[in-house]
Amino acid sequence: MQFIVFIIFYPFILLVSHLPYSILYFISDLLKTLLYKILKYRLKTVRKNISICFPDKKENELLNIESSFYSNLCDIFVEMIKNISISEQEMKKRFIFKNIELIHSFHNNNRSVVLLCGHYSNWEGMLSIGYHLNYKSFGVYTPLSNKYFDKMFSKSRESHHSFLLSRYKTIKTIKEHYNHKLIALYGFIMDQSPHVRPSSYWKKFMGIKVPVFKGAEIVAKEYNYPVVYAQLNRIERGVYESEISLISDNPKSTKENFITDSFFNKLENQIKNDPTQYLWTHNRFKYMKKGSGQI
Repeated sequence: MQFIVFIIFYPFILLVSHLPYSILYFISDLLKTLLYKILKYRLKTVRKNISICFPDKKENELLNIESSFYSNLCDIFVEMIKNISISEQEMKKRFIFKNIELIHSFHNNNRSVVLLCGHYSNWEGMLSIGYHLNYKSFGVYTPLSNKYFDKMFSKSRESHHSFLLSRYKTIKTIKEHYNHKLIALYGFIMDQSPHVRPSSYWKKFMGIKVPVFKGAEIVAKEYNYPVVYAQLNRIERGVYESEISLISDNPKSTKENFITDSFFNKLENQIKNDPTQYLWTHNRFKYMKKGSGQI
């Protein structure tokens, strides 16, 4: 069944990927109407998330954030398809990196780097960082349930000189790289919602107490890999900028949770500055009641 679904949709996806941006964004506008106004895709979750994060905003302000978010979501979706066929020259023009010299400085000293970002702006475009490095970069991801689509999008992402690393094999793979003295960049999207466990770390994010992942911090402290943050922003439609900043160049010396806290504080500042670019469809705050009284 997975193969049949893939065969049906693959020609259409390939065709769309070769369309000019003007037509792609026309499709994006139509898609927004379909998802937002007709299907109301995850609208209850989006409204709940935005309202609890911005309790002081008026209804019209919340609705403006909501509408702009769906526009951003649909743009990212069509741009992800476009990335299947986009050229290196075009990608470099549309996804700009600032202060990437910071990462180069660590590489020059034979040090691997942990890069952190959130589901903000066009996080998919971060994989194009491979064009700017002369060593391997890996993006940690969750494989798609359809193995054929997973292979297709993996191949597309790797065409931009970055490689995908299944989150189920991350710790083992990084350990192997370390043992073989492989210098690399490891990208983590840190704002997913983990299952609650007795050992869960609870932190206030957007004023709400939630469990958060600490995997990137654990890796960084284990191998003393420098940690940087990628601040993503949309400059204009289809053009993005990622500014690299330092969180720690000596993780082993940092206090417990410093790296994780720093990441969420930076992401929170971005969201407050422009909430329309955050991914509000994720049920990020589903465990918030279970954390009461723990901070």
